[in-house]
This record gives sequence, structure tokens and C-alpha cells, in this order.
Amino acid sequence: MDKKNALRAGALAAGTTLMMLLMSSPALALTRDDGDDPGKGLSVIETLGLYVILPVVLFLVIAGLVMALDRSRAKKDTTSSNINVKPEARAKA
Repeated sequence: MDKKNALRAGALAAGTTLMMLLMSSPALALTRDDGDDPGKGLSVIETLGLYVILPVVLFLVIAGLVMALDRSRAKKDTTSSNINVKPEARAKA
């Protein structure tokens, strides 16, 4: 019974994918709509700046702000930081 369900799920996924591919026609993207007025395209430098450099800079700024404003290190850890491992008492012989 398990093979039958897997086959049914695979057929459904394949059929759905095929129908979506057939329904979307990228060739229609070449025809212009009425009132369509596209601007000039981006250069390579503008594209890299917009889609690569800007997100990296934003990530670094946000990460820097989070690290700078993090106050969790100011709290003392009462379980392990207060343990003294050196013995204070000396045995008298």
C-alpha cells in the first residue's frame, strides 16, 4: 500500500509541475503591454552593487549593531564563573 501512495504522490507532483510549466509562457514576456514604458537597464556595476554589495553591507551593519548592543555578556554567570579551583586550605602535618 505504501508504494501505491508514493506513486500517486509522485504522479500528482509531476502533473502539477507540468501544468505550471505549460501554463506559464515566457514568450509572452516579449510582447509589450499598452502604456508600457520601461527604463534603461542596469549596468554590471549597478547590478552587483544593488544585489550583492548592498545586502552584504546591510548584513554587516545589522550584525555589528547586534553585537555592539548585546548586554548578555555583562551579566555574571553565577554557576561557573565564581568557582575557585585552587584549594585554600593547607594540610598541617
